[in-house]
Amino acid sequence: MYFLTGWPRRLLCPLKSAEEPFHIQPSCQRFYFALLSETQLSIWFSRPSVLIVSYIESAKAAAQFGFYQKAEWKPDDSMIAVATANGYILLFDVLGGGEDKYLYEPVYPKGSPRVKVTPGFKEEQCAPALSLELKKPVDLEAPITSLQTLQEDLLVCTADGYLHVLHWDGLGSNGRKAICLTTIPFSLDLQSARGGPSLDLDGVYICCMEYCLTLDGFAVVLSDGRLGFITPLSNSIAADQLQGVWAADVADGTCVAVNNKYRLMAFGCASGSVLVYMIDTTTGSMQLSHKLELTPKHYPDIYNKTGAVKLICWSPDYSVVMVTWACGGLSLWSVFGAHLICTLGEDFAHHSDGTKKDPLKISSMSWGAEGYHLWVIPNRQERRKQEDEEQDVERVSPPHPCLQAGILQFHFIKSALTVNPCTSNQEQVLLHGEDRLYLTCGDPTQIHGNSDAHANLHPREGSPLHHPSNPDSSLSQGLSTLLGHKHWHVVQIHSTYLESNWPIRFAAIDTAGQCMAVAGRRGFAHYSLFTRKWKLFGNITQEQSMTVTGGLAWWKDFVVVACYNFTDQQEQLRFYQRASNLDNAFASVTKLHSDTLLLNVFRDMVILFRADCSICLYSIERRIDGPTPSVSVALLQEVSMSRYIPHPALVVSVTLTSVRTETGISLKAPQQACTAESIMLNLAGQLIMLQRDRSGPQVRDKETPAVNKKLLPFCPPVVLAQCVENVWTTCRSNKKKRHLLEALWLSCGEAGMKVWLPLFPRDNRKPHSFLSRRIMLPFHINIYPLAVLFEDALVLGATNETILYDGLQGPSEPLEALFPYCTVDRTSQIYLHHILRQLLVRNLGEQALMLAQSCASLPYFPHVLELIVHVVLEEEATSREPIPDPLLPTVAKFITEFPLFLQTIVHCARKTEYALWNYLFAAVGNPKDLFEECLMAQDLDTAASYLIILQNMEVPAVSRQHATLLFNTALEQGKWDLCRHMIRFLKAIGSGEMESPPPTPSTQEPSSTGGFEFFRNRSISLSQSADSISTGKFNLQKTFSMPSGASAKGRDVECAENMYIDMMLWRHARHLLEQVRLRDLGCFSAQLGFELIGWLCRERNRVARVDDFVSALTRLHKDFLWPFPVIPVGSFSSPLKNGRCRSVLSTQLLKSQSADSLLNSEMDTAPPSAATTNHTWMDSLVQSTKDTETASSAHSNQNSPQTHDAFLSLLTNKVEEYSVGSATDLTETSSVVDGDWTMVDENSSILSLSQAELEHISMELANKGPHKSQVQLRYLLHVFMEAGCLEWCVVIGLILRDANVIKQVISFLDSPEVPPETAQSIRNGLLAVDAWASSDCLGYKPFLNLIQPQLQQLMNSTSEQVQPDAFQPAIQSCKLAASEGPAGAAAPRVEDSRGVPAPLGLALPSLEPAGVFSRPPPEDSPPEQTEEQGEGEGTYDCTLS
Repeated sequence: MYFLTGWPRRLLCPLKSAEEPFHIQPSCQRFYFALLSETQLSIWFSRPSVLIVSYIESAKAAAQFGFYQKAEWKPDDSMIAVATANGYILLFDVLGGGEDKYLYEPVYPKGSPRVKVTPGFKEEQCAPALSLELKKPVDLEAPITSLQTLQEDLLVCTADGYLHVLHWDGLGSNGRKAICLTTIPFSLDLQSARGGPSLDLDGVYICCMEYCLTLDGFAVVLSDGRLGFITPLSNSIAADQLQGVWAADVADGTCVAVNNKYRLMAFGCASGSVLVYMIDTTTGSMQLSHKLELTPKHYPDIYNKTGAVKLICWSPDYSVVMVTWACGGLSLWSVFGAHLICTLGEDFAHHSDGTKKDPLKISSMSWGAEGYHLWVIPNRQERRKQEDEEQDVERVSPPHPCLQAGILQFHFIKSALTVNPCTSNQEQVLLHGEDRLYLTCGDPTQIHGNSDAHANLHPREGSPLHHPSNPDSSLSQGLSTLLGHKHWHVVQIHSTYLESNWPIRFAAIDTAGQCMAVAGRRGFAHYSLFTRKWKLFGNITQEQSMTVTGGLAWWKDFVVVACYNFTDQQEQLRFYQRASNLDNAFASVTKLHSDTLLLNVFRDMVILFRADCSICLYSIERRIDGPTPSVSVALLQEVSMSRYIPHPALVVSVTLTSVRTETGISLKAPQQACTAESIMLNLAGQLIMLQRDRSGPQVRDKETPAVNKKLLPFCPPVVLAQCVENVWTTCRSNKKKRHLLEALWLSCGEAGMKVWLPLFPRDNRKPHSFLSRRIMLPFHINIYPLAVLFEDALVLGATNETILYDGLQGPSEPLEALFPYCTVDRTSQIYLHHILRQLLVRNLGEQALMLAQSCASLPYFPHVLELIVHVVLEEEATSREPIPDPLLPTVAKFITEFPLFLQTIVHCARKTEYALWNYLFAAVGNPKDLFEECLMAQDLDTAASYLIILQNMEVPAVSRQHATLLFNTALEQGKWDLCRHMIRFLKAIGSGEMESPPPTPSTQEPSSTGGFEFFRNRSISLSQSADSISTGKFNLQKTFSMPSGASAKGRDVECAENMYIDMMLWRHARHLLEQVRLRDLGCFSAQLGFELIGWLCRERNRVARVDDFVSALTRLHKDFLWPFPVIPVGSFSSPLKNGRCRSVLSTQLLKSQSADSLLNSEMDTAPPSAATTNHTWMDSLVQSTKDTETASSAHSNQNSPQTHDAFLSLLTNKVEEYSVGSATDLTETSSVVDGDWTMVDENSSILSLSQAELEHISMELANKGPHKSQVQLRYLLHVFMEAGCLEWCVVIGLILRDANVIKQVISFLDSPEVPPETAQSIRNGLLAVDAWASSDCLGYKPFLNLIQPQLQQLMNSTSEQVQPDAFQPAIQSCKLAASEGPAGAAAPRVEDSRGVPAPLGLALPSLEPAGVFSRPPPEDSPPEQTEEQGEGEGTYDCTLS
């Protein structure tokens, strides 16, 4: 409602004086403030805040009259009365300075466009020069306790128990009346009043009094602390015409302030609380409405140490009240007790180091015009103390003149709803300060995006929002995007308008949140977010000749203004088009008969509330017949409310709604229901509803022409709720969310919010006769509501935040260090769980279910379900008394209706303490059953959360059993993150670390499966000796179980646990291999760090066999999305013998040299290696790699003519790998890669290809699978080669159509290490493939023909020992050749630079699985880099070790 902003400003008096002010009194309009010190009366102007005049009493007069004590203004600001200590009333005339006498005038630079056209223009922005003239004093002969103005009279209370009535003008003895308090009869209510005085008032006097206009009486605090209310029974105040009522059981009153708009009296008490009373209209007694007090929950240190209430101050619009206590501090409450700000806690009360500050003690305070400022006068001793400190500091510096100590001005911004509660203001949060607006709009890009769309729709109209907006269109999506950030969109009000029309009285925003209008003292101005410009009246005379009286509103793209026209001296309703110039020529004007107090818009109707207590309904229609769009207005209906409204100023808001009680509407005629408007009237906090009277004969709509259609009369009013501050309703409709859109939302101060919710029968069944059609549900929220988003089930609000600036502390604490800097933040809150809970409490589960299902698509709906369980659980499980009818079972049953049930329960359990779990699961079911339900529903993440519950509530054996179940399921589904967490969980259970609840698994932590590091940090050393290589190989075969990282202490338990986990991993690997799921096997190995090669070595002759080559081949085609090869249509003799795909560059090279010659050139230079008998065949595989290295290094050193050929051969393979990919597949992992790519670019520019060659290349490309699959297959080929699983090597060689692989494998089959079954299996498998290719897949025939010699050799099963060196591979890793290039310097890889030594000394280009099978990126490299490395490395062909 009201929010404190910035730091307070300090105003210093320019006159030197030893006296300090202690009392401030505002004039009626709050443009002037009278300040009193002991012998001085000063008058200050509000804007600019300057001293205008000061009257200083002579010493002689001061001795006679005594010091000044209180002051009061005459309502027309022409006189001031001052009460003095010796019982005198001094009256001062306030005189103007005559013609053109201004104390302060604005000065404009030369050539300024601000021309003063109208005579009144200058006065509006100047500080006038006034003078004060003392009239004859009046001696009342007793100390004066209170002053109160009353139209032409001045009421003065004295300490001798008298009430004096003085006339402002005739202040002689003739105009004076004195009424003794003892003659006023006091009773508890007016009905028992005739029995004579019931209070003993001897020696009692009135110590504080304030007149309430709307109650027509005086709220008084008596000197004995009792509270009372005195009513004049007739128009005149006479002794026998006064009647008093008093409040029972209160005897510690200190002060009083009345609220005219809400008919409330706020009495301050010595206990520190404020009692707010209302008058019961039937009995006339004083009834306690509510209390304003600090709660121990929010202010535990100070709530009972504030001292007595010192001052109470209602804001000018009566929507908030400021309170201060004897111990100091300020606190702000809304009219019905919602607490907004208090300066006794948090940053206001403490420095950043935690030390306490002394609260500011206040001697007097007053609100400024429209409530934008609070003028505060600190206590005298406070200021003296501060000044003493300042003088101590400044003794060194030259002395400065002692200025009169200051007034503090606190700045506030307030909600537009306080004075202009129109419908559009209720759907947006709009706050206004004295010179700026705060809006909650989304990011500007979104706004401009919308505006472009509008502009395209209406190109002619020249205005983005020119088209009429559809009131039924849902704004929900747009509003949801507004919640993303806390920042305001701040719009500075145009300074030209502000100078002459300060203060801003009304502000309005349109429903889309894009256009604002403000109205000050005269005229109005509006602003558009699209153009970022203000529109002001071009003719300043037109601006100054009108004043907005009833408020502003937007209807489509028109500003609706209820104003008074000074020229014609009449009230008018005007419509100004937003896109046109702001000029009366473009306005649609309707004359009104009475002053308008409130204005609102509903669909195409305007509703006005007038000063004669009547309500007028007007229909509005857009006319486009003229040159500019205008509006035709027709009066529809007038409703007199004078019987129900005692005073027009009591009406806070008037709204037309489609809300109704459904009594007069049958279900058969829903179209009547849609149009049925009812009037909602907030009468001093009482919400009154007037519905259309449908009791008479109903005429069908179709039968009556629209012209003759007469509107139905209204029924008598019904009171819906008390203590209402704001009302929200919408004219939009949405069949899916009828509950929320047809509800009525109320803000009720300290009572929180209420919603008047419609109840619908389910599936159009006939409703129960006993079931009400609507229900009022109260609920509490933590923010002050400013807007309700109906479809989004959200309340928007704002809250005060503070920032401490401790750098400003010094020996003399400046004001800024005493107060923190205040900011206003946007907030929002979900309310759906409150409503669902209230419905469940009332056994309306069916309605709750319908409402919840309509909101199930909201992004925070899961959070709503969690909140409802959490709130009910906390309340019931921590209750000290047994609960007769617990709600938790009902809530549990309710949320089982939603698919989120299992997540909701476990999330709620993990956010509550362990002690409450038993109570929760007693209501919702056994966690073991819920865990099994998660597994059945395949919701493994939720099941993992239940494991933590089980592990705390059950014995370890049970949690291990469930963990194993979940682990196996996660392995099967490939949920690798979860698998890693499960491994950690199982290890922890075994090692007894899980006594305490485990930490929540986080995806950030490094995996505890150390085997993962084997792949991540493998680096290739090119200088290792053969011995180190072979030892590495044997080490690899021995490490079966995964290293368990730092916790490997060799304990038996841990070994057992590791073995248990390994067994499960082996079982899963076996399962995958049996089902020929190689791709899944690769992912499993890479993700969990499963040591695949070691395991395959052991399983080489068991599960790692291939039973059916054909089915394995087809399965690989399917798994790796690899196309079956096809034969080209035209007979085409390929220049490539082996039929493998060559890129553009390789084709050019091969014109001069066939692949075989390249191969031979590489072989010839290699020194023959002696194949000793004691080496196994696997060692010879490793050895051949070493030989190749030597070969390439020999080239680089000798610079032989063949070096270039060998290098290019290598490059061809490199390019061939990339021909399927794209340039982005290259990475920066090695400079050689970049070099290769450059060579391709240079060469490809001069290539010329024949048509046939192009066809062949495209055909080969079509026969190749995705690049990633190729990389993965190459990696698997390398793994199977290392493990010696030759059958799988053949299958992968076939799918890759790589003849060298087949040649290599067949060459090793005669080794004594290879069991004869393997040779037999490969022989049979290849025969089966050949047969299958002949019948089903002819595309494989060319390749099978190519390897015919090897097949023949296999068939003949020659016993001759084949030399391994005879089959040196043509396909080598570019890493090996390139890093041994001409410079001879190895190009380091990114991985090597990590500084992690390679755990296995393998001199083969180990393909890291990073890009091959996706896995989490290493912690020390960003994910993108890992991915690129993977793709780059994956292109190295690995065919042997």
